[in-house]
Amino acid sequence: MSTEGRAGPSAAQVKTERLLNLVLVLLYTRRPLAKAQIRSLVPQYGHSASTEAFERMFERDKDELRELGIPLVTEDIDPLHEDEPGYRIHQREYALPDISFEPDELAVLGLASRTWAQASLAGPAAQALRKLRAAGVERDVDALIGIEPRLRTTEPAFDAVKDGVLRRLPLRFAYRRAEASESEERHVQPWSLLSWHGHWYLNAYDVDRDAPRVFRLSRIVGGVRPAGDPGSFEVPEDHEPRLMVQGSAPPTGRPSPAVVRVRKRAGHSLRRHARTVGEVDSTWDLVDLDYTDLDGFAEELAGYGADVVVEQPDELVHGVVDRLRGAVAAHAGER
Repeated sequence: MSTEGRAGPSAAQVKTERLLNLVLVLLYTRRPLAKAQIRSLVPQYGHSASTEAFERMFERDKDELRELGIPLVTEDIDPLHEDEPGYRIHQREYALPDISFEPDELAVLGLASRTWAQASLAGPAAQALRKLRAAGVERDVDALIGIEPRLRTTEPAFDAVKDGVLRRLPLRFAYRRAEASESEERHVQPWSLLSWHGHWYLNAYDVDRDAPRVFRLSRIVGGVRPAGDPGSFEVPEDHEPRLMVQGSAPPTGRPSPAVVRVRKRAGHSLRRHARTVGEVDSTWDLVDLDYTDLDGFAEELAGYGADVVVEQPDELVHGVVDRLRGAVAAHAGER
């Protein structure tokens, strides 16, 4: 991947967005759609250079959806004119039957759903739905339940830091170390971005300290600002992102106790690791458990949104509140 200029989406991202939009279009409609309608409604098809290119792409996408088990069907648009077929996905065949899960299985599904929440597909999906409404397609809104992406609620600094890494753009930000109560201004040359043990880390050269440093994104306070020109530094050829993060990891601290209120039928991963779980009322349970990483645990709890309320300790309460406020501020700028 080139690091000069703003990097565009990868081929895999483009394909994923195209297939998602195609599923949205074919689930949304109550009536089969002709290929010409589909081409006008799916943005990536509209970019095809020719009808032949669109035809080849659409045929490949149909085969791929069917291989994934998605019930794409071909139907007559007009019984009197069978020369042009239409396409749609039947919601009743697409939907899963009612199933139940054990607590451990629910915990795994919860982690998977939070990973999906990080996918940056909300924009393309919303664009596809707007085009469907504008085209007057008779809609089946209930068919879309379960595939609508959720907004990202953690790591507000992620996009700006990722952009800095890709463009080799120096950055400035306020950073609070684990043992410090106040943040400090840092001026860095971002080298790489890495997910390790459930956290995102920035490997960078700290200009003021004249040394390489590792920064956990969750400890960045406020916004990330450019501090130079794109392409103004080089990443060392021998840079090993994972080794750099592993070498900076502090020893695991002693467990600390926490008490959180968890909404009924939510927080399955928390319940699984709890020492005790007691009922508060018909809506809430009180969960008593330990944690060793304040920042990491605050990130996890913030990800549950309104389903979890921290009772104690105070530093964990503040950590969760700070992250929720950061998420609100980050998404306010997207409107």
